[in-house]
Amino acid sequence: MKSKTDNYKVLKSEKVYEGKVFTIEKDLISMPDGSTAERETVRHGGAAAMIPVDSNGNIIFVKQYRHSAGRITLEIPAGTLEKGEDPLECAVRELEEETSYKAERMTFLFKMYSAIGFCSEILYIYVAEGLSQGHFNMDDDEFITLERHSVDEAVAMIFNGEICDSKTIGAVLGYREWSGAKK
Repeated sequence: MKSKTDNYKVLKSEKVYEGKVFTIEKDLISMPDGSTAERETVRHGGAAAMIPVDSNGNIIFVKQYRHSAGRITLEIPAGTLEKGEDPLECAVRELEEETSYKAERMTFLFKMYSAIGFCSEILYIYVAEGLSQGHFNMDDDEFITLERHSVDEAVAMIFNGEICDSKTIGAVLGYREWSGAKK
């Protein structure tokens, strides 16, 4: 049986930008009807993020400036995978770097595309539990503060627009389902 993607082929690919975190490619692809179309794709090596849950059941969020949004946002901790790095190792590293906590348990929740319409980045989402104090180790250009919110508060913040980051929205709603199913 032929897959629907067999009808799409990359005819030409050109790297139009290469940066520290991602590259941008412009491709000419054949369409199922024989026509062609251009597609631009941000190529990103992936990232890991986690829902750190404290002993009171609150989620620990990071608050930081995001230049693309032009504002300070409230998000779950996350970081870019280093070349060849396992997503779990990245999640463990980023949890301590951004929150100063270590987790006794890291449970894989799900993976998702951050912006599937134009970006190849896959985010691996974990739940971090059994937290103990470690050490901050933020990057030189990171200025992060922490906030704690209950799951219900976080869900309300999604629907009132205070939380607008896609990974955080997906992770919080996924965690609410996952944690409810555990009970």
